[in-house]
Amino acid sequence: MTIAEHHNFRHAAAALGISQSSISQRIKQLESDLGILLFERRPRGIIVTEAGRHFLEQVAIGVDHLAHAVRMAGKIANGRRGRLQIGLHGVFISGALARLLQCFRRQYPDVEIDIADGQRQNVLRQIHENRSDIAFLFGEPRFPGCHSWQLWKERFLVVLPTHHALADKEELNWTDLASKTFLVRHDGVGPQVLEHVIQRFDERGIQACVRRLDVGRDTLMRMVAERYGVTLVPESATAIAIPGIIFRPLNDQAASISVTAVWSPFNQNPPLRDFLTLMRRSNRTEIELPLKSPQEPVFSLPAQRPDQSL
Repeated sequence: MTIAEHHNFRHAAAALGISQSSISQRIKQLESDLGILLFERRPRGIIVTEAGRHFLEQVAIGVDHLAHAVRMAGKIANGRRGRLQIGLHGVFISGALARLLQCFRRQYPDVEIDIADGQRQNVLRQIHENRSDIAFLFGEPRFPGCHSWQLWKERFLVVLPTHHALADKEELNWTDLASKTFLVRHDGVGPQVLEHVIQRFDERGIQACVRRLDVGRDTLMRMVAERYGVTLVPESATAIAIPGIIFRPLNDQAASISVTAVWSPFNQNPPLRDFLTLMRRSNRTEIELPLKSPQEPVFSLPAQRPDQSL
């Protein structure tokens, strides 16, 4: 293609940074392999033959594809393109997590983000098997060979029917809920809610009334709206728009649950590297996080290796 552009072997060789003899030998070998004459050698230079013109038209398409493939491979290698696979268990894409993802999408618009909900053990297993890059879960999950890092805390809110007797109170105490039936899911944050409710009532010498249900979170909310009982949810759950329910805070600073990120230190996916870097350097002005004390950094990555004793 360079020879056809310059119509001269010497000029083409100079443009390519190789010797004239080398370029002549390569063209002779190519013409021999193809069984056609690509160029006619004339005293005033060279011209492309008709067969050579057709060949060069097709070669140009292939070269463009190859150049594009090289550029895309480079972008993927440096994290500008690619795919980030995120697993969720119980965590809502709202609040701090939504803002974190917005920051990443703004800085890396060509990286595709795949998000999938799943059962707790399945989400963690996919991290271990490199089928997912990073997972966000409530609580303090641990999985052998993986990093786990508590990012922030969300306070628990009480979910009540809209016209409940406690609806007029701006803030609730545990004693206000002493006679109430708590609806708790088997999955999601259900186990953490169950533990929290029982512990808080035990501390006050109150017998907790709890119903454990094999339902999804939307069904749980609808059951609250229909007055089957009340429940606790993390603050980010207020993003769910379900008629017939209201959210009320508890007068209990300890009524909170941590959001934890889990990833494998052996995952070499460039978008994951960039996502972790973003979390490291993010500050309060970029991502406001609830219930984070001023002296604590908003984000910091663990320097130690994964806990091999798990």
